[in-house]
Amino acid sequence: MNTTRSFYQVGLLLAALCVSLACNSQTISGKPTPRTPDEKGWISLFDGKTLSGWMTFDPHAWSISSKGELVGKGARSHLFSPNTYRNMEFRAEAKLNHRGNSGMYFRAKLGEGWPNGYEAQVENTSSDPQRTGSLYNFVKIGEQLIEDDTWWNQHIIAIGNRIIIKVNGKVVVDFVDENNTWSEGHLAFQQHDPGSIVHYRGIQVRSLPDSKDAALAIAGIDSK
Repeated sequence: MNTTRSFYQVGLLLAALCVSLACNSQTISGKPTPRTPDEKGWISLFDGKTLSGWMTFDPHAWSISSKGELVGKGARSHLFSPNTYRNMEFRAEAKLNHRGNSGMYFRAKLGEGWPNGYEAQVENTSSDPQRTGSLYNFVKIGEQLIEDDTWWNQHIIAIGNRIIIKVNGKVVVDFVDENNTWSEGHLAFQQHDPGSIVHYRGIQVRSLPDSKDAALAIAGIDSK
């Protein structure tokens, strides 16, 4: 038995149970989850020093660089946020190597393998035809928007069944999911496969009200 893997799985399950019972004061790492938003309601989810609060079944892929960046490298792995969200904004800066492949998940179910949830694609020059900015399997962006080894900002807004994805401030997806496929879940980062190296920094989330009109107003989005 792999004792390290078993430890992380047990910790992950305990953390998930804690979330479901609304007792989020402790996480897998035993450290408090950030609580205080800034004046605009944004909460930083990564301090550039530790993975406090983040959960994974496969810890081998994730590290922190000397510059304080989250780095994914190696075999498939997913890193989940400690809390779940319904209406929210999720943003981060990302950078990928040549043929790298990653993703920013939201409303995702905690679990092994490929997460069940929405994915905002992070992929510029790999063989996948759904490139950066795509809402994976819902809205395909076939054009390469970002060059390799270049930082860009990816911003996700989820309000009810309306999903908006911005790349460097430009709306590239504005989609209404008539099936309401996923309504609540974790945020997650993806490390796709060996050879792919992804960097993230400036990771933030902002919870939005359940009221659609109020949420749209805060996010600065026109009604549709």
